[in-house]
Amino acid sequence: MDAPASFILRCMEPADYPVVYALWERIQGFALRSVDDSQEYVERFLQRNPTTSVVAEVDGRVVGSILCGHDGRQGSFYHVCVDQQHRKLGIGRAMVRFCLSALAQEGISKATLIAFDNNKGGNAFWQRIGWTPRQDFNSYEFLLNEENITRYVN
Repeated sequence: MDAPASFILRCMEPADYPVVYALWERIQGFALRSVDDSQEYVERFLQRNPTTSVVAEVDGRVVGSILCGHDGRQGSFYHVCVDQQHRKLGIGRAMVRFCLSALAQEGISKATLIAFDNNKGGNAFWQRIGWTPRQDFNSYEFLLNEENITRYVN
């Protein structure tokens, strides 16, 4: 299903941070990091990737977002979300298409994301729209900043 007519997509801007962060805090299954998801770090991300992240608005209110960027080789999606009351309207699909198109315009041919095992709705969404779960590798991380604490949204 396509997005409703009153729905608009636009590039995420640094000024969107407060409302986008408030949205993230309402999304069950999200993991938010104290440093990586701070206003300073998100603004830095958007400065490096000015055309690839998106917000969705209904009646002037942000109801969805994707942080999307690339390293010159592959794109990455972070914090993909749609407000609970606006799901199943095509907003998520439209935002994904927006980001994939922006990545393609920058010459990127592949995008990846991480969806936590306990995020059942998110995993179902990605598989429903044709993304393939990978079983052939492990994901590791090494924290350079011990202040970067993860908090899970319930």
